[in-house]
Order: sequence, then C-alpha cells, then structure tokens
Amino acid sequence: MAPRCWRWWHWSTWRRTRLPPTGSTPSFRQQFSTQEQGPQICVVGSGPAGFYTTQHLLKHHPRAHVDIYEKQLVPFGLVRFGVAPDHPEVKNVINTFTQTARSDRCAFRGNVVVGRDVAVSELQAAYHAVVLSYGAEDHQALEIPGEELPGVFSARAFVGWYNGLPENRELAPDLSCDTAVILGQGNVALDVARILLTPPGHLEKTDITEAALGVLRQSRVKTVWIVGRRGPLQVAFTIKELREMIQLPGTRPMLDPADFLGLQDRIKELPRQRKRLTELLLRTATEKPGAEEAARQASATRTWGLRFFRSPQQVLPSPDGQRVAGIRLAVTRLEGVGEAARAAPTGDTEDLPCGLVLSSVGYKSRPIDPNVPFDPKLGVIPNMEGRVLGVPGLYCSGWVKRGPTGVIATTMTDSFLTGQMLLQDLKAGLLPSGPRPGYAAIEALLSSRGVQPVSFSDWEKLDAEEVSRGKGAGKPREKLLDPQEMLRLLGR
Repeated sequence: MAPRCWRWWHWSTWRRTRLPPTGSTPSFRQQFSTQEQGPQICVVGSGPAGFYTTQHLLKHHPRAHVDIYEKQLVPFGLVRFGVAPDHPEVKNVINTFTQTARSDRCAFRGNVVVGRDVAVSELQAAYHAVVLSYGAEDHQALEIPGEELPGVFSARAFVGWYNGLPENRELAPDLSCDTAVILGQGNVALDVARILLTPPGHLEKTDITEAALGVLRQSRVKTVWIVGRRGPLQVAFTIKELREMIQLPGTRPMLDPADFLGLQDRIKELPRQRKRLTELLLRTATEKPGAEEAARQASATRTWGLRFFRSPQQVLPSPDGQRVAGIRLAVTRLEGVGEAARAAPTGDTEDLPCGLVLSSVGYKSRPIDPNVPFDPKLGVIPNMEGRVLGVPGLYCSGWVKRGPTGVIATTMTDSFLTGQMLLQDLKAGLLPSGPRPGYAAIEALLSSRGVQPVSFSDWEKLDAEEVSRGKGAGKPREKLLDPQEMLRLLGR
C-alpha cells in the first residue's frame, strides 16, 4: 500500500488552472513572486547539465525548489569523473555548483537510481515538472569481431578508472605491452593518450587515483597510435588538446606528411578554428623542428602518432586466443568534402600490432525508464528545445537531450534553454498549479524500499575525507572509490 502522505497528495485531487495574465510584468521573477507557493521541480542527474538547469531555475524563479537526484553517492558527474586529472582548471566550475547545492531552495539526493529505486512516473506525480539530465552513461560499441578480448576497453571505462568512478575501479588494464591503439580522434582520445604517455611524476600532484598511478608507474607502453576513419580536416579534437600532445614531456609525434598533401591550398577556405588546428597539424607533420625542439624529440623515449583513413575491422587475438595482439584496419577514402565527408572502404586492409585497444568512438545515453520516450539510434530523448515530445511536464537537458557533443560551456547554454522553456510553460499555466508534495512523497517511497539517500552535507563530509587523505601525498584529494566505504564513513 502507498504511504499515507502519498495517498493524501494523490494527483486526482489537484486542480489544473491557468496562471493569471502577466499584464505589464517585465520579468519571470516579478511574475512568479506573486504566487504564494513555489513549484516543486525535480532534476535527474548532478553533472553540469543538472546543475546548470537548477541554477537557471533558482535564479529566475524566486520561489522554486529543486531536488537533484543522482545515482552516485557523490555529485558533479563528468566534471569529477570525466575531466582529465591534469586539467584541474576545468574543475573550478564545481565551486559554482556547490553554491547552487547549498541554496536553501535546492537539495541533493544522492544514492538514488531513478528508473530502479523510483520510477519517473512517481517523480512526475510528486513534482510540478521533471528534468532528465543524466548524461551519456554508455559507450558506442565497435561491433567488430574480437571486441570482447581481454585488453580491449572503452575509453569511457578507462577514463572512469583513472578518475575514480566506482563502477570502473576494478578495471585493471594490463599496460605491459609496447604499443596501444586508440580508436577515435576526439578530445577523449587525446586525453587517454596523454595519460598513457605522461611521466607518472607529472601526475602525482593531481587527483588521479593512487591505484591508477600505481599501474601507470609500471607501464611499458612506449607507442600510442590514435586512429581515425577520416582525414586531418575531420579530426574532432581541439587545438588546445593537440598542443598539449605535441609539447608532452618525453614524447615525440609521428605524422605522415603524405596524409597532408594538398591541404595547404585548402586551409585558407576553412573556418578560423579549423584553420588554426589544421595549420598546427601541417607544421608538425611537414616542417623540420628547430634545434631546441629537435633535441627534445631526439631524447624522447615515447612516441605517439595520428593514423588517418583507417577504420577498425577486427581485433586480432594472440596465438593462444587469450588477449589482444593487434587490430586489422580497413583503409578508407573520403566521399564528400569538409566535416560532412564520409569514410568509404577501399578494399585494402592493414594489420597493426598492439597489446591494448581503447575504443573512443563516442558516448551514448541509455533509456532511463520504459515510460520515457527514447531514440535508440540517436541515443537521445526526443524533444523540442528540451520539452520531451508527447509528455507534458517532462524535460531534458545536456547530452541526453542533444547527444554527446560540445564542452561544459555548450552544456551550460543548452541547460539554460531547457530551464527557460520550463519556466515559460509554468508561466503559461501548462504545468499543474496546485501544491505537490515533492520530496516528502518520494522520501516515503524510498524509505519503504530500503533506499538511503545521501545529502549534500553528507557529500561535504566525504569531500573533507578525500581532501584529508590527499594532503599527505601533496594531492588535492584522494578519491574514495568504494560506495560501501563511503556509507560506512557516513555511519550508514
């Protein structure tokens, strides 16, 4: 039987009435401040999309209350688990998110798996609006023979391993090989290559996990190939990431000048960002380095290279079939021009020996609940400017809204737009106007199901513990990896 407070707030008792006309009211804040009771809003996911959506709602509606549900015990999503440990400046946005979470109109509800512990329909019944911002929790499969062999990992899992994502803490990649191949040429691929090749001493003062650092200290990887199906004009990484790779201590780049034939004449037609990136690639591939750079490269003990016009066809097993020994690549050619060009196989193949394969061909969102529309082909929730199609009162923001593209600033803009659409619908009377119980109803449900949510103040205790553990090693923090240990530290 449903808890008493839940039955009392049954949805059939709520009246749907339109909000009064705004007249000459110039802003959302003034319009909403006339309401006696603010809306209860639920956001699912505490990464950048979830926090930016919440920030917009709280800023532009003075009475809104937002509950943020998160399946992990800790907040911040990809900022904590996706940003490379040697990029601490990117993580500064956590300070802004912390201010939002500390608002008396915001509450963090960690350790709650929406779709398992509580259904989306139950959230919809308890709140005036629900925003799904849970990101892209899966990776695109290669769908080639041998993909299941030991030594083949998704870049997403590898990143999660060195960044302390609890579900990836047991990954244990074997780095005893000489050569690693990364499939994909985006920023994540370059992040992974950089972590594999960076001298471990340079990572010791970052928040990389001690377990990952121990494995990297024993690594024998000397060569990393970063493979793409298309050419230099279609790479997806940024010039900042490329420059970091070129300047990486103890390494030298390997680029084939033949891949860049004819590009010089086309560079002037490119958009500014693509032009600068291509110019840097071209210089690195074709120009003789100066004396200082030549000396640095000559002393390098590790190498990395970009392989273009190659598409993975098969992961090759070792003679005993127990692990990866190489990868068969189909040689491709481009059909079309520019960033829209497609890779078509030529019929030729090439075998590349390696002992580690990391697939970085894209992240992918999962459906969260059978009752929520989902496009499995695009990996997104069908929506119009953040409004989920066919489901009034349900919204989405971030990667689950638009696909796994863009940087944190892109997600900010996108999330603000979703928040704006929600507030417009609220103002227009398209959302329920009567009171809703919000977390009071969900708390009763979770309690009856044995689920123990974690609050933001709980997180701050875990945060203090991580910082304390890192201090002895001169690190900003030593991340807690085991959810059971986290719960014990919280006295659960």
